[in-house]
Amino acid sequence: MSEPVPVLVNRSGGTAAARGEALKEEIEKAFADAGVKIDLQLLSGHGMADAVAKVAGRNLVVIGGGDGTLGSAAGALAKSGSTLGILPLGTRNHLVRELGIPLRLPDAARLIASGTQRRIDIARVNGHVFVNNASIGFYPDLVQQREGMALPKKLAALPAAAAALRRMRHRRLRLEMPGREEHIVTPMLFVGNNRYVLEAGRLGQRAALDDGVLSVYAVASRRRMALIGFALRALIGRADPARDFAAIGDTPELRVTGPKRCIDVALDGEVKSLAVPLAFTLDSRALSVIAPLEERD
Repeated sequence: MSEPVPVLVNRSGGTAAARGEALKEEIEKAFADAGVKIDLQLLSGHGMADAVAKVAGRNLVVIGGGDGTLGSAAGALAKSGSTLGILPLGTRNHLVRELGIPLRLPDAARLIASGTQRRIDIARVNGHVFVNNASIGFYPDLVQQREGMALPKKLAALPAAAAALRRMRHRRLRLEMPGREEHIVTPMLFVGNNRYVLEAGRLGQRAALDDGVLSVYAVASRRRMALIGFALRALIGRADPARDFAAIGDTPELRVTGPKRCIDVALDGEVKSLAVPLAFTLDSRALSVIAPLEERD
């Protein structure tokens, strides 16, 4: 690594914001101890896209932030052929955990210095990339309520869920997949980049990150009290797969239509209003990422 490695950090959210002024020194020390020269930029969330575009095409680009930040950067890096290095600076760090990337900055920097790479799938809806999942309905409403509160994400979760429940409604959606079509009524549709595990204790985890499929689920119940129970279980990470979700199936592509011209979609926790129809696709093994090698059974 002769030239400095660009390290772009979203300082606006997650653990990056919590570290405050100490963050810059922590990152610089972690990479110095790992023997890596870096070009560090601490950016606002709004400034990340332009910064990523400027360095896309470099052999290695390190992104610090949460799942939404990683998802936003993944498309440009995959297209340019850059390898993604990750600093775990989000609130939940779902992708980081599934890749087996260490949560401590010094350990993550040492992993990046090792150069160990693997390839993973990225998914898109109407051209917008997501690395984990996309959802329609209750969860985007919850995120919008939470973002409107002057509280940290964890503290805002419960009042945001209560507000989202008060305005929760069922969506009538038509799902078109190769060889089949379904009409559903649900408070939330969930589309995963690869297959999510629906078993107790592992909900929210994926069996693989490179199987080349989208997994589609809908919240099963339509009764209000049952939905309140689902929302509370989801908030504390204890959703019950058998009770809460109906698996619609795996598909290489998906088209979603509904009665409205636009639908709010949460992409890795970031909400965008997208024009209908929603066209979901998957790019198999499109992104190179620094991570421990996957252990296959």
